[in-house]
Amino acid sequence: MTTREILVTSALPYANGPIHLGHMLEHIQSDIWVRAMRMAGHSVHYVCADDAHGSAIMLRAEKEGITPQALIDGVWKEHSSALRDFGVAYDHYSSTHTDANRELTARIWLALRAAGHTESKPVKQLYDPVKEMFLPDRYIKGECPKCHSKDQYGDGCEVCGTAYTPADLINPYSVVSGATPVLRESEHYFVKLADFEAMLKGWLAQRRDAGALQAEVVNKLQEWFADGLRSWDVSRDAPYFGFEIPDAPGKYFYVWVDAPIGYFAAFKELCDSGRSGLKPADLERFIRADSKTDMVHFIGKDIVYFHTLFWPAMLHGAGLRTPTAVNVHGFLTVNGAKMSKSRGTFIQARTYLNHLDPDWLRYYLASLLGPTLADVDLDMKAFEERVNSHLVGKWVNIASRCAGFVHKFFGGKLSAQLPAEASASYADAAKRLSACAALYEARDYAAALRLIMDVADTANAYVADKAPWKMAKDDGQREHLHVVCTLALNYFRLLTIWLAPVVPSIAARAFAFLGEAPPRFEAANTPRLGATLNEFSALTTRIDPLKIEAMIEASKENLQAATPSPQPLPREGGGAKAAASTSPPAGRANRSEAMGSTSPLVGEVAARSVAGEGSFISIDDFARMDLRIGTVLECGFVEGSDKLLRFVLDAGELGRRQIFSGIRAAYAEPEKLIGRKVVFIANLAPRKMRFGVSEGMILSAGSGGDDLHLLDADAGAKAGMPVK
Repeated sequence: MTTREILVTSALPYANGPIHLGHMLEHIQSDIWVRAMRMAGHSVHYVCADDAHGSAIMLRAEKEGITPQALIDGVWKEHSSALRDFGVAYDHYSSTHTDANRELTARIWLALRAAGHTESKPVKQLYDPVKEMFLPDRYIKGECPKCHSKDQYGDGCEVCGTAYTPADLINPYSVVSGATPVLRESEHYFVKLADFEAMLKGWLAQRRDAGALQAEVVNKLQEWFADGLRSWDVSRDAPYFGFEIPDAPGKYFYVWVDAPIGYFAAFKELCDSGRSGLKPADLERFIRADSKTDMVHFIGKDIVYFHTLFWPAMLHGAGLRTPTAVNVHGFLTVNGAKMSKSRGTFIQARTYLNHLDPDWLRYYLASLLGPTLADVDLDMKAFEERVNSHLVGKWVNIASRCAGFVHKFFGGKLSAQLPAEASASYADAAKRLSACAALYEARDYAAALRLIMDVADTANAYVADKAPWKMAKDDGQREHLHVVCTLALNYFRLLTIWLAPVVPSIAARAFAFLGEAPPRFEAANTPRLGATLNEFSALTTRIDPLKIEAMIEASKENLQAATPSPQPLPREGGGAKAAASTSPPAGRANRSEAMGSTSPLVGEVAARSVAGEGSFISIDDFARMDLRIGTVLECGFVEGSDKLLRFVLDAGELGRRQIFSGIRAAYAEPEKLIGRKVVFIANLAPRKMRFGVSEGMILSAGSGGDDLHLLDADAGAKAGMPVK
């Protein structure tokens, strides 16, 4: 095997609030990969940082009466502590507001400028006359010019999905002060992305062909090349918390310029520290254009544009290396729906840690994570059942059933040898599990864990068949008992080796019981014989459902205990990193569809979010929805989606309508829906999806997942009839 040197990063959490489980999905995914690659024998350096710049940081600090530095310092402590306690073992966790990042950002900018890849030009932008600052699109709200929903952001309506500019809003106002913004002109700086169009097309194709970037991401990015790449606005005007642009007083780098450069800065600090066997000169070895090392990013699908267009363009233009791979994941939902504060499912990492074992969540998420962009649902009941069944019932159970006999009858020592049949059984299991190395590298953790649990079933069947608790009663079977327990505990060790990247804390306790340091994957090929075991104690327990309930209640209490204040200001550029944002990135407001979003229910969720629980609407609001009866003519599964059903409806005078609905989990036999009457929204803007165009939204009742039920209509209702 060729040993690789790999720099691995996760997207930077924004320093404007606590880490929540939406963030943890990505950090857990990357940490599992790093641990697996190290156990495979590769040299891996793993870094991350807080994203600490932007208007939101500045304004929140001002509201709290502290400096931005004090704010980000406090958040950094919270973030790094939560990540560490979840077993996410970064070699270095930094912040983007450091001297190292300032120097590297200036270096890359000056290199781009010297190569002629930058330009400046005047830009007209809305300005808050009270706060005396230019306003990003997300800091302006008003009435949607199409559906007339109130309080919509300046880059697009979250109710009807229409994209527009802030100037299109009706009665716009500043989110910061409430004042009516005015239009002013300012000189802005740009990176000329058109200079890199050919390079980016080639880079994307290479990454796709190498399996280093999902094909569905590359396909989506092709849309950006349709009309040619526009120059990217990389400057912001004072007041702004960030790095000032060299030779441009009062102008600051947009947060998305220095954020990814923060990967290099965090690695530079690690190199300068001398830890992990690195030295200061290693930075250049990793980032130069001809580097023989790998650089692998883990990100959420909401920030694909920044990492696969802007970031490689900047690096290439500055004469530096581009990423080897960009691994993109979907969003996290809880109980089939977006995380909700009022339902207690918007769960902070610390709240989870106060009630439940972090390895339990790591295992559950890993059991659902594959190499695609599919969203991952934290179903609390499935979480409880899977942990109890797999980790306790299948894995730990093997050791708990056999360890006592080894100590009672054999002085705690395993047999020095295994007979041929037992050795062959172990070799077969080890060979089966050797496939996990490639599955881990491909980020198909779900497939790896399925294979591991298949072997766990084999091991448990062996123990059940041999029944060592019966053999222990027969003095004449001592030697056979020793062999049975030795093979069973080697099965347990084999499973532990392959589970270690996923559940590192429980695995560490298991290896302590086995009396050995955590080994590499290759150690799984050879059984451990003649070794002395330590006393066995419970490695983990079953999940008590009362603890899950307590966590949910604590999450609700966190919301209730919060000091009443205006909603947190949005992060520039469209949403929190690695969270469940569906907003298009700044600078591309004409894209009404979020990257990779496939659910036709987004508009419905957004509508509920805007209205807020307990809010009222007027009869005029209701009247704007054109609800109709439709008769199902066709209904079937959608290839490539595990959530959608495709409906074709007879909509009477409106003709036929094709609608994609995210209710597949609730209807395993969609053909049985043909002939049913349903209620649908007829005047929802058509939504172009990779499967086709969805021309409406079918209404259903329930909490999500398999708890969804289509609305029905009386026998007298005809296709196309309005619902009033």
